[in-house]
Amino acid sequence: MNPIDLIVTVCAVLSPATCEEQHLVFNWNGSLQQCAMAAPPYIARWVGEHPKWTAVRWRCEYPHSNDRAGTGGEPPAG
Repeated sequence: MNPIDLIVTVCAVLSPATCEEQHLVFNWNGSLQQCAMAAPPYIARWVGEHPKWTAVRWRCEYPHSNDRAGTGGEPPAG
């Protein structure tokens, strides 16, 4: 298994224009696209622990890399 960085953009529930990125690092044995597709349970757990925030998009990256996977609900660029 390899470490992977799940980058989640979260916005404040009471102030939707206030957003930031959260980095959740865990071991993953699959592609970046598979990571992005498997991310919702991890994101739901984080949001459950941080109820003042809501997740609006996410992507997976290898640590210290510019390789990206598609984000939830958004078509790939290009």
